[in-house]
Amino acid sequence: MPSGALTAAVAYILWGLFPLYIKQIEQVSALQIVLHRSAWSLVFVFALLVLLRRFGWLRPVAQQPRTLAVFGLSALLLGGNWLLYVWAVNAGRVLDASLGYFINPLVNVVLGYAVLHERPRPLQWAAVALAAVGVVWLAAGAGHLPWVSILLALSFGFYGLLRKTAPLGAIEGLALETLLQAPLAIGGLAWLALRGQGAFGQGPLATDLWLLAAGPFTAVPLLLFASGARRVSLATLGLLQYLGPSIQFLLGVFVYHEPFSAGRGIGFALIWAALALYTAESWRVLRRDRAADAAA
Repeated sequence: MPSGALTAAVAYILWGLFPLYIKQIEQVSALQIVLHRSAWSLVFVFALLVLLRRFGWLRPVAQQPRTLAVFGLSALLLGGNWLLYVWAVNAGRVLDASLGYFINPLVNVVLGYAVLHERPRPLQWAAVALAAVGVVWLAAGAGHLPWVSILLALSFGFYGLLRKTAPLGAIEGLALETLLQAPLAIGGLAWLALRGQGAFGQGPLATDLWLLAAGPFTAVPLLLFASGARRVSLATLGLLQYLGPSIQFLLGVFVYHEPFSAGRGIGFALIWAALALYTAESWRVLRRDRAADAAA
C-alpha cells in the first residue's frame, strides 16, 4: 500500500476508536473537552517541532495573509467538527456521528469535482445519488434532517479539502491551526477556571490525565491524516475514510447499545450500498490502471 494511503488509513482507524476515549471523560462538557484538545495539541505539536528543529516556516507564513486566512478557516472547521462530534458521543449519538463520516467520502467526491476539477466516473455519481436517497429516507423516518450527520460530513469534507491544497506540511499545518485556536482555547479554559467551573485539577487524577492525553490522542491521527491527504486523490481518501465510521458504528450498536430500528437500518443500508458501489468502481479502475502500468 502506498505510504500516503497507509498513513491515512491508520488515522481513520484511530478516529474510529475515539469514542472509547471520550467516554472516559463524559462527565466533562463537550466544550471543555474541545478546549483541552486544542490546548494540549498545541503543546504536543510544538514539542515535536522543537525536537525536529523546524521553526523556519513561522516567519514567512506570518507575512502571508492568504495562508493565515486559509488556516484560520481550517482551524475553525476543525474546532467546529470536534465540538459537534464530542457532543454527539456524550449525548449518546455515536450512530449519528458514524453516519456523518459514512457520508463524508461521497462529499469528498463532490468537492473534488466542484473545486479540484477531478472527474468522477458515472458509477461514482450513482453512488453519490444512492447515498442522497439514504439521507432522505433517514430524514423522512425521523421527521427531520439528520443534521448532526450532515454537519459532520460537510465540516470535515471542507477541512480535508483545505488541508489537501494548503502550502504547509502536516506538522507545520497542524501547529499553525492549533496556534490560531490557542487564544480561544487558553482564554476559555482560564475563564472557566476563574469561575470555578474548570474540570482540570478539580476532580480525580484520572480525569486530569485523560485531559492531558487529549494532545497526542488528537494530534497523532490529524498528523497522519494531513500527511496522507496531501499524497492521495480525494477519491482515494474517500475510499479509506469509512474505516472510521465502521468502527464507530460497531461501538454504537454493540458497546453502547444505541437504538437501531429497522427503518434506520434501511437508511444505513442505502448508504452502505452507495459505498460498496463506490468501492467496487474504484477497485476496478485501480486494477485496470495497475495492469496498464505493468504492460507499459
